[in-house]
Order: sequence, then structure tokens, then C-alpha cells
Amino acid sequence: MQTTFHRNGILLYAPLVLCFLLLCPLTQVAEGGRPNIILIMSDDMGYSDLGCYGSEIRTPTLDGLAQGGIRFTQFYNTARCCPTRASLLTGLHPHQAGIGHMMDERNLAGYTGDLLPSCVTIAETLKASGYATYGLGKWHVTKHLTDSEQCDNWPTRRGFDRYYGTITGAGNYFEPATMIRDETPLAPTNDPEYKPDEYYYTTALGDNAVRYLKEHAKTQSDKPFFMYIAYTAAHWPMHALPKDIAKYEGFYDKGYDPIRQARFERMQKMGLLDERWELTPKTDSWDSVRNKPWEIECMKVYAAMIDSMDQSIGTVVNALKENGQYENTVILFLQDNGACAETPGRQARADYPERVDKPVYEPHPAEKILHQREEQRRTRDGFPVIMGDRVMPGPKDTFIAYGRGWANVSNTPFREFKHWTHEGGISTPLIVHAPSLIAESMRGKFYAEYGQLPDIMATCLDLAGATYPKKRNDIDVTPLQGTSLKPALIGAKLGRTTPLFWEHEGNRAIREGKWKLVAKGPSAPWELYDMDVDRSELHDLSATHRELAEKMATQWENWANDANVFPWPWAEYRRRFGFERRVGLVFELVFGNTPLRDSSPAENSFTINRAEQRFQQSGGVFDGNTWITIEKSDALDCSNVAWRVEAEIIPNAKDGVIMSQGGLVHGYSLFLKDGKPGFAVRIDREVHSIMGPTPISGDTVLSGAITPNKALVLQVNGETFAGVTVPDLILAMPGDPPIIGNDLAGAVVVPQLPAFKGTLKRIALYRGDVATATAAALKISTPRNGTRH
Repeated sequence: MQTTFHRNGILLYAPLVLCFLLLCPLTQVAEGGRPNIILIMSDDMGYSDLGCYGSEIRTPTLDGLAQGGIRFTQFYNTARCCPTRASLLTGLHPHQAGIGHMMDERNLAGYTGDLLPSCVTIAETLKASGYATYGLGKWHVTKHLTDSEQCDNWPTRRGFDRYYGTITGAGNYFEPATMIRDETPLAPTNDPEYKPDEYYYTTALGDNAVRYLKEHAKTQSDKPFFMYIAYTAAHWPMHALPKDIAKYEGFYDKGYDPIRQARFERMQKMGLLDERWELTPKTDSWDSVRNKPWEIECMKVYAAMIDSMDQSIGTVVNALKENGQYENTVILFLQDNGACAETPGRQARADYPERVDKPVYEPHPAEKILHQREEQRRTRDGFPVIMGDRVMPGPKDTFIAYGRGWANVSNTPFREFKHWTHEGGISTPLIVHAPSLIAESMRGKFYAEYGQLPDIMATCLDLAGATYPKKRNDIDVTPLQGTSLKPALIGAKLGRTTPLFWEHEGNRAIREGKWKLVAKGPSAPWELYDMDVDRSELHDLSATHRELAEKMATQWENWANDANVFPWPWAEYRRRFGFERRVGLVFELVFGNTPLRDSSPAENSFTINRAEQRFQQSGGVFDGNTWITIEKSDALDCSNVAWRVEAEIIPNAKDGVIMSQGGLVHGYSLFLKDGKPGFAVRIDREVHSIMGPTPISGDTVLSGAITPNKALVLQVNGETFAGVTVPDLILAMPGDPPIIGNDLAGAVVVPQLPAFKGTLKRIALYRGDVATATAAALKISTPRNGTRH
């Protein structure tokens, strides 16, 4: 017979005698009918950001749910928002649902940017089983954003009876874009059903959830319900209500280290961390922070955002109690990825003015769904949005992230962040509160067996007595990948028979038992860790356990082949699996003899569509208001490979971007600054650049390259300037599309340079060994009329 013992308060083995306790809760559920289920997800929060997981941030609602429920210590997401949502909603690995990365169509089964028709959602399955279904918040599993486009993957087409929220990812909390109610686009200013005195998205989600709960109690009380609430808190931009920010005055004045150390000690004391696990080295020094008051305010606003979310969840919990639904409702709370070290808005942009007292832009039409970049430029009522440390975060006219130093605090005690598959990228709290199901002996306890997102759907179906379908609209459905967590509610083992797997942007991992094999980036070597003694991932055992590492690597590759991970858009594995990289000239655009079409500032670019592989005819005349955006799905992969961009130009201005592909983490840019040519790359968020010594004029051939030996090289009319050593090649595809003539959104060069002015005769991109990249694999010289972007 098994025996029960605890290590640091964590239940490791359950006694067989507890089986009796399983029968008692089930009897209660049978008497009250099938349980209601509320699934709550937060955004871009770290493992230690809740009070019940070690934080100083006030989260009394979630702390109370944890005290009456159970907390998983080793539950995992997929390191990024949209893949996590795809996996959570479908019970599949994200690539099997079609969203292995972001909302880009890459013409690969695992990377369509939309839920595949071969997957079903929790809402679809529970609705077919007799549940009423309600959804709120961030959707982010479709690339179709307007009601005029194909919307087959909008929430109400995917099983939800009602939905209130936003279709895209991050946005302004005071006036979110891409908002819908059911299938009707709306804005806070024109919503006939919800008119608070002050609109704040986090609060609005709780308020509208309460409205749905009350309506359900009045009209469908004979049905159980499933509710999905996906908060955007605490994703950038840092927006919060002043009353909540004020609560954290003085909390963060001493900087990163005291908060991180206090969390670590608190987590150890409560039994969340094994005493053998070390605190990972810090990523940022408080002494090097230039503007400490601003940095402190960033964390205060971040804490206020989490505080506000907890208050919003509290309104939902109170409504359940008032409606008599609390005892028979299962509440699950988790996070979509680890803390976010991205840095949008932390450096001022040259084209953003200071705060002003009256609108300087035309107000947004309230009925229009807006692109996210538009709300990064101006508020809905026409005020400019300000970035950088010249203005404190919090108000709606700011757009700022809280930064890597605080993200390192949020992820205490783990390594890395959102994007990566080390523990800091994929570890999430999971709170399960189920008054009628959880054994008395488990309430307030930690549960140590590991789990992953597909387990949530398996659990919901198990609790609801629902059957996973074999077909959807006559299409075979991919089998459910998860294991039900229901046994955990009485402290029993889950009975898992397969390892856990991850892949995101070439970052990859496998977990089996106490062993985890993990790699950072598509070309990085595998690392092996014993998670029982080193969950901080500080002591790589791959060299001493080579056979085990090789065996697990093979398991991962077999899974990747079966789960739509391959072929992937990341460079390294293409050669191993038959997707050989080209070496040489792989893209060339030669302009014709007519100028680019006239366009207004509001419509100042057009999109190249590779389907026809033809471009708008042009003499290459760029006036500063025109540029060319290449569809990201057609972009050449510049990751983990030598790279060169070459251009023949006649400049008409001292500053301007000739060619770029930017992003918050990786990117490159060929540009002019003060008349001098330059080439810059962003590698793992750090910018490295090389500049020519003198200004140029007249007809000039420029090229910028990152070489196989990790150096930046600049050539001007054949003259080569000394290389600058960089720490690595570009590690992953940049987040933005390639742009000829500009660098928008995640600009590589900061302050942001203007669009190119002058004549561009030719632009070419090379991949592979830049010393031998001479053979033309693709040359396009006949332009076509493009669609405006």
C-alpha cells in the first residue's frame, strides 16, 4: 500500500484509502447536477506574481480560491500568448491547432495563424453536451479582424453563445481596439449594453461576466455553464487606475533585488520551492538604472494591473455566491506564458510629441475596428500616445512595458522569459477551486505532479461527462492530447503515460519524469536538467548523461514530426529534415521607370503579394511618405544564418531607412543617419551597429552583412569597413514584416529614423555565406499593382 508524505508541504504520493473521499464529492455533484466551469487566464505574468505564489502584490480573491482549492506547482503553458490560447481551447499542442507561432500564414499546417478546421474547442464540445457557453476577453486565435472578412474562427463560430472582448492581443486598456460583442464590432463609447462612468478593460471583463451569470441564472438555470475569461492584464502597455497604483507607493523603491529575494524566501517558506533549488542570477543591475523613479513607477503600475484583475475576478466570485452557483462551480486560473521581457515603449520615439492639452489628431471613429498600431500612435479621442521615460506609465496616452529587470523579478526563481521554453517562459500557477469536488485533505495544498495546457480540456470534459468528438463538420478531428487533472482533486496520481513537449520559435523542450531536455533557439545545443534537484536549470547534465539526452532528443523529434512542428519556419532543422536552405542571392527587386503611386499619409504603403511574384512598377522614387511592406508569410528567414542586404541608392535626405525587418527581440536595418550609411541588428533585444565614417551622396551601392563568424560588415561602393563582433547570429525571425524604405513598430534603430527619401534603383537580400552568395535564385523585375496596407 502507498503511504502519504510531504516534502516542503507538497503532496507527493496519495494513499489508496483516499479513494473513499472521491466518492463523497461525486455524490454531491450528482445531487446538484453537472458542475459549472469558469476558466480564467491572465496575460504576460510571472510565476511569482500572485500572493499565493509568493508575491507582495495584493491578490486576496485568488489567494482565497487557492486556500480553498489546490495549487499546482509544475503546470506549464507554451511560452507565448496565441499558441497557449490555441492549446488551451482545443486540448491539442498549438501546432496541431494551426497556431505554432503568431497570426501569420506561413503556408504550413502548423503555422496558419488560424485555428484549423480539424480541431474543436472546449466551448464547442461542452455546448454539444448541454452547457451554456460564455466568453470574455482576449481571443487571439485568428488572423481575421473585421466583420467583412472570413470570421469562421471568431468566438461565436467556435462554440460560444455570447462573447465580449477583443479579437487581437495587446491594446489600450481604456479604449481597446478590435472589440466585439458577439459578432458586432464596438467601442466603449458606443456600447449600448455597458456604460460605466470610467471604462477600464480589466474591470469591464468582470462586469460583463457578472451580467452573463445573472442572465444565465434567470433564463437558463436548468443548464450548467462554461465561462472563459481571458484577461489582458498584465500585458503591456502599462495602464492602470490611479487608485490602484497608489496602493503600491513605496513598495519598489529599493529596486529589483530586495523584492526578488523576498519572494524567493517567501516561496521557500510556504513550501512552493524545494530548498535545493537556487535563485538564478539576476539579469539587470539596479545600480545601472538611469531613471529610477520612472522604473519604480513601471512596477507600481504592473502591480496595480494585477491587483485590478484580482478585484475583477472578485466580482465574478461574489456574483456566483449571490446566485447560489458558487458551491457547484469549478474555477481554474492560470497564465498564458512567463513574464515578458519585451521592451516596447521604453525608449522615446522621435515622431511622438510630448503630452498636450488638446487633441492633435483626428479622433478615431467609434464604430471602426482599429489596427493595433493605430492605437499605439493616438488615443481614440485624438491625443498622441507617448513612449519612453519622459512620461510616467499608467494613463491611456502612454504605451510602455515594465522591462526585463522587473520581469526577472516576476519569474522568481527561474531562468528566461516569455518566448523561451526554460522554466521562466513556460511555468504558470494553476489554481483549481471546486468546493463540491476537492477532498477536504487537499484544500489549501500544493500538488506536485506536472501538467500542461491540453490537460485543461481533458479535465473540463471529464468533469462535465462530455465526449470528445471524432468529427467536426464532417472533418476528422485531431485526437485529444491531454490527461484529466481530476484525480489531483483528491491527491491521487494522474496516470500520465506520455512526456510533455514544447516548441516555440525554435526554442524546444521535453519533460519526462524528473528529466527535462531544453534548448534555446533552433541551433542551440540541448541542455539536460534534473528537475527534482535543479528546477532553476543551472546545472546542465547533458555531457554526463549523454545517452539519456540523445534518447530524449529523438523523442522530441518524433513528436515534432507528428505534431505539425515540422517543417518549421526556423532555420536549423530544415537541413536535417530535408528542407535545405538556399545559399546566395534569394531576392532582388529592380525598379522600373515610373514613380510609385501617389498616396496620402493615411495610406502610405502597399503590400507585395508573392502569389503573383510581381511588383508595382516603379522608378524607385521614395518621397518619405511611401514604402513597400512585404507580407511576413513570404519573408525570407534570416535566423541563424549569415545575412546581407544590398542596395543601390541616390539619397535626397540625410536620414532614412533603406530596408529593415524589425521586432522587439530580433531584427536588422540598413539606413542613413546624418548622411552616413549604417547597418544594425537586434539580437536578443540588444542592438549592435556599424557606421560608415563619412556622409555619402550621389549614386551609391551599400551593403550591410552579418557574417558566419558573427561580425557586422559594412560596404560602401566596394570599400569594406572593419567588422563589429556581435554575440550571435539573429536568433529567430523578427516579429515585424520586411519593409523597403522604412522601419515601423519594433524599430531596430532608436530613436526611430524616418522613411527613406531618394531613388532606390535596386534592393537585394542574400542568405548563407556572404562571401559566396552570388548566384541569383530569384529575380523579380516586373512589378504589379499591390493592395494598400
